Amino acid sequence: MRYIFYITGKSASGKDSIYKELLNDESLKLNPIVLNTTRPMRDGETDGSEYRFVDENEYQRLLKHGEVLECRTYETVHGPWRYFTVASSVDRTRDYYLGIGTLESFSGLKDHFGGGRIIPIYIELDDGDRLIRAIKREKESGRPDYKEMCRRYLADDEDFSEERLEQAGIKDRYRFENQDLYECIDDIRRMIIGYQG
Repeated sequence: MRYIFYITGKSASGKDSIYKELLNDESLKLNPIVLNTTRPMRDGETDGSEYRFVDENEYQRLLKHGEVLECRTYETVHGPWRYFTVASSVDRTRDYYLGIGTLESFSGLKDHFGGGRIIPIYIELDDGDRLIRAIKREKESGRPDYKEMCRRYLADDEDFSEERLEQAGIKDRYRFENQDLYECIDDIRRMIIGYQG
């Protein structure tokens, strides 16, 4: 494995759309890192695509066998939900991977694989625009959960504070403004190609 390019950013900043576009660009030769979660599957999601959906017993089994590389647990309005990466998600014989997650998951993988192999892609968007997108996405979900949406939105200020971004090593060259989705993707694509040399 040469590099893991890892997308992170506040909720509703466009991370999922950017992730899908980059992954579908065959010229970049990116392999997906599929995270595991104990949260329920949402409408439109497919097991093994966005996430692998597991229960708490499976998480405990993987943890016991040393398969969990990093894990975050969120106290949601529905109880605790875990998001975690397992060792089998990364085949070290492949050159380039694309992952997506929180700043905490980025830091966990950086600790595991070494800082020089994990390249951050931090997506930024104005807070007002993010809130409008979050409400629209929630409304269109079929089962809106505005309480959980608000909890995530408010938690972002602390989770992605400038202090935490600095501690994670996310410098200006790894920050991408998503006012225009395709311009943002083009900027990220150029950075990835630069690393692939």
